[in-house]
Amino acid sequence: MKQFLFVIGLLSIGISINAQPCAPIVAPQFSENTRNEFEQKLSAAKADYQKDTTNADAIIWYGRRTAYIGEYMKAIEIFTIGINSHPGDARLYRHRGHRYITVRCFDKAIADFKKAAQLIKGKADEMEPDGLPNAKNIPTSTLQSNIWYHLGLCYFIKGEYKNAVKVYKKGLIVSKHPDMYVATANWMNLALRELKKYKEAGELYNSIDLNAELIESRDYMNILEMYRHKSTEKEIESYATMIADKNKTVASATVNFGIGYYCLLFGYRQKAIEYFNKAIATNQWSSFGYIAAETELRRMK
Repeated sequence: MKQFLFVIGLLSIGISINAQPCAPIVAPQFSENTRNEFEQKLSAAKADYQKDTTNADAIIWYGRRTAYIGEYMKAIEIFTIGINSHPGDARLYRHRGHRYITVRCFDKAIADFKKAAQLIKGKADEMEPDGLPNAKNIPTSTLQSNIWYHLGLCYFIKGEYKNAVKVYKKGLIVSKHPDMYVATANWMNLALRELKKYKEAGELYNSIDLNAELIESRDYMNILEMYRHKSTEKEIESYATMIADKNKTVASATVNFGIGYYCLLFGYRQKAIEYFNKAIATNQWSSFGYIAAETELRRMK
């Protein structure tokens, strides 16, 4: 108990607990209003945590709010303390794993998500509340769908496409909301195509409800439509122009990576490089589109 309280004391004054990033961290850029809002919510989450430092929900929200302002390593430390206190809580591994992805520690992220996957076996799924709500303030993912989604992403980024497909299949089963289903299908499609499993990719497209009302995953759906219709290089340019006004949003990194990967798979190498560079020209260093584009550019070199 004394050791636990000592660790809590270290955290409160900002001393690191052996957590190290796997890449130089780039801080997010916010407007003054957004930063003020994030810091106010972080302050409230920290106050809740300090009332009861053993409360798992308080630990999770303190960690999540800390990550939103770009303090990724401190968030990892908070989740680590939570895991030490609640080693059977899959949520803590899921959130720490997410932030290990952010700082490019993919093997550590995989270990966390695999542990979380063990802990959810035989348990009912639960909706995961959004820390950054969408336009309709409707959560679209669950604890289990997020575990499989993020684990699949790690495998995809590492080029382990068979593992990615295996995990994404599990993710689709628990993706009850169409937004989460489409987002998972987007990444699974890429992994299937890397494995040259084009028939399975076609079956995946056919499993999507084209009439579903999407809140967050419209860009992923548009990217999937490019594969369904086998868009030409000219059509790709037209679509890219249509989304050009999103050049400073998470969607921009997502879409530019998606277009770039389409170009890569269909042999438009220079175009692929162009769009991957556009993805990392955004300030969305922590977004999955940015991370994936960054990885592909490194591979291409």
